[in-house]
Amino acid sequence: MGEISSSNGNGHGNGNGNGVHASAHLGGDGRRKSCWYEEEIEQDLRWCFALNSILHTGASQYQDIALLDTKPFGKALVIDGKLQSAEIDEFIYHESLVHPALLHHLNPKTVFIMGGGEGSTAREILRHVTVEKVVMCDIDEEVVDFCKSYLVVNREAFCDSRLHLIINDARAELQTRQDCFDVIIGDLADPIEGGPCYQLYTKSFYESTVKPRLNEGGVFVTQAGPAGVFSHTEVFSCIYNTLRQVFKYVVPYSAHIPSYADTWGWVMASDTPFTVDAEELDTRAKRRMKGENRYLDGKTFASASMLSKVVRKTLAKETQVYTEGTAKFIYGHGAGHRSQPHA
Repeated sequence: MGEISSSNGNGHGNGNGNGVHASAHLGGDGRRKSCWYEEEIEQDLRWCFALNSILHTGASQYQDIALLDTKPFGKALVIDGKLQSAEIDEFIYHESLVHPALLHHLNPKTVFIMGGGEGSTAREILRHVTVEKVVMCDIDEEVVDFCKSYLVVNREAFCDSRLHLIINDARAELQTRQDCFDVIIGDLADPIEGGPCYQLYTKSFYESTVKPRLNEGGVFVTQAGPAGVFSHTEVFSCIYNTLRQVFKYVVPYSAHIPSYADTWGWVMASDTPFTVDAEELDTRAKRRMKGENRYLDGKTFASASMLSKVVRKTLAKETQVYTEGTAKFIYGHGAGHRSQPHA
């Protein structure tokens, strides 16, 4: 087995619990038939698919990085053993993360991205002609440089004069800045026990750091982890309930992402009501955006925010608030040396 990085909870590897390795399967003649990527989603559930090749692997001060050429999903970026995005369907995640917030805002000119080192979130924001300034704050310069070099689809975004790239902890950056933003986007890694960024999902962070940096009428949106029929109780419902304690209007929504092997969730929040209907979202998109979305339009967002009965019941009954002392995590463990909150 040619290991990319260690597996989770089985006593092998370096113990960072990232659950990713590549295994070579041999045919009867002894020749290698195929190489597979494998991620441990839960203790008794693994997700794997065939690889054409491993394009690059590396490690920064904060994270392990791999770029894989997969047979079903094209190039795939893997960080800390978690698939971040795949070439064939990353547009679903990034269109869902970015456009509902920007299109619900009356006139978004300034946007702050927490994380987003891959560049795809910035790429989607920069399609909006109203946007004058995007601040992308990621703590890991090596990941950003890696993505600049290997993810061709985002090179134009990295060169856009409206994009201001800052290498820093997003919490520290927001706390020390004096300016405010029309939209703040959380494109963070998932909250993992021992991982670097779970503190950026807490009520105290939303209340004392994020909300004060929003302009009047501002919108905050964050990725909120798995939101499937069984997986939504991991962190999605808790993040939703936490934002309800901080903002007057909160909208959870979700979409199926094939390469994640699950439905994924986002939560959008503001102190200004979300009153834009599907038709107006489409009108704003045509007027404000360059090019057409592949996935998201008004009707798609209306559908995405109409959650299934089982998820709605959980969200309605959720009482836990995400704090440093009562944090919830998705399956897996972060490396012990990553002690800083990461964005």
